[in-house]
Amino acid sequence: MESGSFSGYSWLDFSFSVVGVCTFLLDWCSDLWLAREFYCRGELLWFGVLLSLMLLSSVVVQMFSWFWFRYDRELPGFIQQAAGEGRILCADRGRLFCLLHVLQLGFLCRHFSAIRQGFRVWWRKEEGSEYAVYLTHDLSMLRLIETFCESAPQLILMIYVMLSTNQARTVQFVSVAASTMSIAWMVVDYHRSLRSFLPDKAKQRWGPSLIYFLWNLLLIGPRVGALALFSSVLPVLIAPHFLLLWLVFVVWVWKQSTAFMDSAGGEWLYRATVGLIWYFSWFNVAEGRTLGRSLIYHSFIAVDVVILLATWWSYRDLVQSRAYSLTLIISLPLAYLLGLLFKVLYYRCFHPKLFRPPDREPRLPHDLPDADVTFRSLSVQDVEPVPQLLNRRMASQAARFYPARRAVDTSDVTS
Repeated sequence: MESGSFSGYSWLDFSFSVVGVCTFLLDWCSDLWLAREFYCRGELLWFGVLLSLMLLSSVVVQMFSWFWFRYDRELPGFIQQAAGEGRILCADRGRLFCLLHVLQLGFLCRHFSAIRQGFRVWWRKEEGSEYAVYLTHDLSMLRLIETFCESAPQLILMIYVMLSTNQARTVQFVSVAASTMSIAWMVVDYHRSLRSFLPDKAKQRWGPSLIYFLWNLLLIGPRVGALALFSSVLPVLIAPHFLLLWLVFVVWVWKQSTAFMDSAGGEWLYRATVGLIWYFSWFNVAEGRTLGRSLIYHSFIAVDVVILLATWWSYRDLVQSRAYSLTLIISLPLAYLLGLLFKVLYYRCFHPKLFRPPDREPRLPHDLPDADVTFRSLSVQDVEPVPQLLNRRMASQAARFYPARRAVDTSDVTS
């Protein structure tokens, strides 16, 4: 396998970047349209909640983006890769980039910078493929964070509004569709970004991505639906419910000794964000066998979903919910069960493995620099050249998501 298989930039990478920024802009435009509708109709409470979700999501994403920019400036070779004329993410433009993040525009600038760099590499055949891939990896992670910080909570809000008013306006349907599209695209994009670290990137097929998309959708959908139904009958308890589970999840992340960020403050931001993601969906954060942790998580969430649905069923308005109550109480648990079955199918039949070369001499992880450890965990042979610019953040996520399969050491066999 050639080293370039880890860093080659294709037209598909460029297409994902363009669609990603279009989805991001569509989602924000629909949010602003909906916020205007709430304000004009005097629904100030929902207007405030929607703006709070948008602001919280934006601040969290900008903080991650700024932390990563500061970390990347210290990486060998990053300044040379990013110092091309006209590039926004350039080390000598730190003050400008800081201002853009304060103005909540850093994430959007990353999108445009990735598109511009991708156009240079793919269309004009210029150098900088590794830097273009580096940017797309970061964007996939930032879109994941933005989706679960804003799109998923916003879906709960929209469904809650439609249930409580027993009506749905066009703008609400547009907002729900945009949020659903954002979640769906994030799932596929993030999965594809992780798969790009596999040796058989060029042989990727849509089948595994489709199964991966389906089990995530079928698990997240019932979870969001149960939370919306619960909030429609006991809206004052949804915030305590979230805070209690979020604290439990953050403690669980902390107990797993995560090391995703390069600073203590950034790591606690990451743990708090993972706690938020876990409120909606499973997200692996530690290496090793994940079966036990996944079983604990899905069992806990399944029990919580049952409690939420049972509470809604007990307190629902019999007249108002007569048209859909029976359908929801049956379809949501079945959809969650089907999602679990698709997840088992994916891991049994489609989940690939990382190839790790056999070590001729035992080494401890701290004997090698972080970048070298990351690349060695993703290599096929020690003789392959090390890429000049490797996104260690997404490489570490891939190493946690995919199990390791060591190659056979022929010297041990012959001896």
